[in-house]
Amino acid sequence: MSKKSFRIAKDSMGEMNIPAGMLYGASTQRAVLNFPVSGRRFSRAFIHALGQIKLSAAKANQKLGLLTRVQAKAIALAATSIRDGLHDDQFVLDI
Repeated sequence: MSKKSFRIAKDSMGEMNIPAGMLYGASTQRAVLNFPVSGRRFSRAFIHALGQIKLSAAKANQKLGLLTRVQAKAIALAATSIRDGLHDDQFVLDI
């Protein structure tokens, strides 16, 4: 029995096959297929900054009462893993 090399994700335009192991969704996969413009990806420094911004936003929004502690903790965990480079392979779109 062979494993699927993709999963199916849906967005407002329909279903897309997403490569196995990728965390992004249908809209990102559609962009990968339709807009291969430069072959250049975002730098590690830029991805690090995105993670740091999301982490700071989660903390601020929890303090403002806009996120629960559980929500803020989940976002902080994801943001930290992005900031620390654990998901660089998920940033697949051209600049």
